[in-house]
Amino acid sequence: MTYKLLAGVAALAVGAAFSAGAANAQSRDTIQIAGSSTVLPFASIVAEEFGNAYPDFNTPVVGSGGSSGGLRQFCQGVGENTIDIANASRRIKPSEIKACNDAGVKKIIEVRIGYDGIVFATNADKDSFALKPVDVYKALAAKVPQDGKMVDNPYTSWSDIDSSLPDQEIQLAIPAGNHGTREVFEEKVVLPGCEEAGLPEMSEDEMKAACLNFRQDRVTEISGDYTETLARLEANDNTMGVFGLSFYDQNRDKLKVATMSGVEPSIDTIASGDYPVSRPLFFYIKGEHIGVIPGIKDYAEFFLSDDMAGSGGRLEEAGMIPAPEDELETQRQNVEDEKTLSASDLQG
Repeated sequence: MTYKLLAGVAALAVGAAFSAGAANAQSRDTIQIAGSSTVLPFASIVAEEFGNAYPDFNTPVVGSGGSSGGLRQFCQGVGENTIDIANASRRIKPSEIKACNDAGVKKIIEVRIGYDGIVFATNADKDSFALKPVDVYKALAAKVPQDGKMVDNPYTSWSDIDSSLPDQEIQLAIPAGNHGTREVFEEKVVLPGCEEAGLPEMSEDEMKAACLNFRQDRVTEISGDYTETLARLEANDNTMGVFGLSFYDQNRDKLKVATMSGVEPSIDTIASGDYPVSRPLFFYIKGEHIGVIPGIKDYAEFFLSDDMAGSGGRLEEAGMIPAPEDELETQRQNVEDEKTLSASDLQG
């Protein structure tokens, strides 16, 4: 359906009080959003369009800080000094739900908005890369298996790892731990690559530590957004960076993307499931703020409208992969019903 732009003034209810501990929040009348740098450009587009379509509401303020950083802010409590919505490029964790609940945030509404892919890219004038997860693991691990034991990583060039790869110095710019991208990167690239590399027998904890212990001489962890990663590539043209597909799409003149396991990342290959490194995108609404901070529910419904998140919508133009229509409809219903999330919902 196309979202009907209803200027429901009654929804403002700015003077309504929060539940206990949030009585002063009615003094703020602008939605505050923070979190994932991957979701940031999409949320910024929606916020601007929402401000234009709803002159009775202030344009939401959208910040970055990474998925973990945004959820940390979100879970600080209820009230005008806490954000209303957290953007995330990975699902909230049970431990984060507990932190929220302990701080009084008990009405967490999860909204899945679409999909994105994680890509590996070099400067546009460099040679093409056809990567496999094991190549990435061997490039960044502090220690790698050789002759049945773990040794300090000896690889200095990608061609040292596999002769079919370019003879280019290994330098990697990867997302730091505050980014949801980092967790998906580890889960879908590094850990499978580590398994394929054939580590010697060790305990499960030792194996995970060996897989996720990265070398310091050739790996740079980026805590900022993708523009900082791009700057690293521009400063050292041997650097390979980890980006969201949408950022790559916006910078095709500067970047050359690698294939992963023989598949080139694109909207089509991610939507079909062929590209192996993709993830859903989310935002989380603080239910206690609905009806107190003006326009929160309206913003969420607008975000999920066909004109924004649907196939052929504004966000697909910006590089987000739309969710199937039935999935979007489920998300719309969850927002309408203010369906809350608990830690038990994440099991299985």
